[in-house]
Amino acid sequence: MSSLRDLYQEVIFDHYRRPRNRHRLPDANRKAEGYNPLCGDRITLYLRIEDGVVADVGFEGVGCAIAIASASLMTEALKGRTESEMEALFGAFHDMMMTAPPADASSHLGKLAVFSGVREFPARVKCATLAWHTLHAALHDECGTISTE
Repeated sequence: MSSLRDLYQEVIFDHYRRPRNRHRLPDANRKAEGYNPLCGDRITLYLRIEDGVVADVGFEGVGCAIAIASASLMTEALKGRTESEMEALFGAFHDMMMTAPPADASSHLGKLAVFSGVREFPARVKCATLAWHTLHAALHDECGTISTE
């Protein structure tokens, strides 16, 4: 189990040190901002959805390793997905963070399963879910800054 935990930590730190899709998306047609006052994490998510499918995605922000890695891994997972697939992915990730994941969680969530151990640290769950709640706000055109509180 320790080697699996080490691998998960390695993936999280890799995405923190070299976040993927960390850029402003000038032609985004969906945008939302998220804030985690507990940790100070801030994320702005940009989506360009064409014909109901994510054509491009980017994010900007500052935060702890878990928040930035979560945004990075999330943006990788969103490309090419439909809005309903994004909603389903949001639900699956949220469920994993709030309850014990099913045995086949990694087959459904892929690399996102690296965050399964975060739920052991309740204060850090908000860091991992910030980007996801920001995604949910972007999909539903919610105005204002989304807070984890």
